[in-house]
Amino acid sequence: MPLISLSPDIPWLSLVWLSMLVPALLITAIPGTQHTLIRWIGTGFAFVSLVLSLLVFFAYDPVQGGFQFVERAAWVPQLGISYYLGVDGINLPMLVLNGFIIFTGALMSWNISERMKEYWVLLLILTTGVYGVFVSLDLFLFFVFYELAVLPMYLLIGVWGSTRREYGAMKLTLFLMAGSAFALIGILAVYFGSGLRTFDMVRLAENVNFSRAYQFAFFPPLFAGFAVLAGMFPFHTWSPTGHVAAPTAVSMLHAGVLMKLGAYGCLRVAIWLMPHGANDWLPVVAVLTVFNVVYGATIAMVQRDAKFMIGYSSVSHMGLVVMALAAATEISITGAVLQMFAHGIMTGLFFAVVGRMVYERTHTRQLPELGGLGRVMPFAAVMFIIAGLSGMGMPGLAGFWAEFTIFIGVWERYPLIAVIAVISIPVTAAYILRAMYRVFYAEAVNPALLNLPPLTWQEISGAVILAAILIAVGIYPTILTEMINQSVVPLVQQLELGGL
Repeated sequence: MPLISLSPDIPWLSLVWLSMLVPALLITAIPGTQHTLIRWIGTGFAFVSLVLSLLVFFAYDPVQGGFQFVERAAWVPQLGISYYLGVDGINLPMLVLNGFIIFTGALMSWNISERMKEYWVLLLILTTGVYGVFVSLDLFLFFVFYELAVLPMYLLIGVWGSTRREYGAMKLTLFLMAGSAFALIGILAVYFGSGLRTFDMVRLAENVNFSRAYQFAFFPPLFAGFAVLAGMFPFHTWSPTGHVAAPTAVSMLHAGVLMKLGAYGCLRVAIWLMPHGANDWLPVVAVLTVFNVVYGATIAMVQRDAKFMIGYSSVSHMGLVVMALAAATEISITGAVLQMFAHGIMTGLFFAVVGRMVYERTHTRQLPELGGLGRVMPFAAVMFIIAGLSGMGMPGLAGFWAEFTIFIGVWERYPLIAVIAVISIPVTAAYILRAMYRVFYAEAVNPALLNLPPLTWQEISGAVILAAILIAVGIYPTILTEMINQSVVPLVQQLELGGL
């Protein structure tokens, strides 16, 4: 039973994404010199969006299951386009994830002073797109929000980024635009191949049976188009570069949420709508993800830049997500969704510590140049340890349940791949423990780093929220797994009918 009850007459899902678009429009009307007002509007509405997401989360009935809080209205009926929103146990955790990341990211953005007005407008528009993707059940609407989420990244990195920001912004944009082009090909193939002239994903999934040859031809561009954003090998190289170049809040959104848009698109669009194509191609995907998992962890091990280390760590951890989707079992897909949530929170905390607390004060992310920060930043050290232990899969934290579930599910279908992927576990532990020691507990290389400004209330509050979530889900994972699994079961049954 749901913990709370919400009025069905209120368009809750529309309010969620509008809570980001409205402040973006408000800020455009405010003079750019009103820095404090702009910060409070952006942060306040980010908190509103989080509260709305949590209300929907706790009002969702996992016993009833299916899509709830459905909103539907004709938009362009001549083309079969509708304004169609809804949430189930798969996209609802992603909605809440975005709420936590944008609110904590807003708190980490209070240091932005250059062209602040434009920064907040772009940040809020990006988040509007992310919310819209996670609630859309119309493919056209899904793609519109998807593009809205991707396009602001170029300016956010190119204007407010740091290391090689122009290169990082351009590389990210070109890769993601190429992925969008492939995804659009797949979406049009679904639209025209169905014969129904509709973008309604639920109707397409339930009533259309594309030929196996048709799905074999168009599943790869549809899946690969979204897999680019998920950082799947060999389309992953844009991701670490983008992580390093982006400002802190954008890194948090990039790794914490945007990469999940790609994995979510792979699941919700490609696998759900083309089960026969999934049957033919997912074994190939599973093999490619081995490179993600093992190669990503290995490259992270040799990085000297802490942000590059986290970037390649994200490539490895997102490889586990796509690997679990490729296994396509009930347990593995449940683990994939849980990993998307756990990894999003974990990387958000990582970037908050490394990008905001450490880099903004020391002006370096090079591990050999740091050391001794545990003396002057004990709070940051504790937060880094919590994020690191979750990334290592330590019991009691969210990452443990996600990775454990994934390995069980992948073993059911691809035991050899599961065995090879397990190699990433000790490698991950090695590079995270090394980073902990080098940054916080090794002898200080530069004595000036032992005299740093104290942490702000925004930094402390944001980090505490993210750390608390990792611990809460680690202690009580059922709060997510129950609703996730309830929605995964019918999807897996459809895949089995498709030949998996």
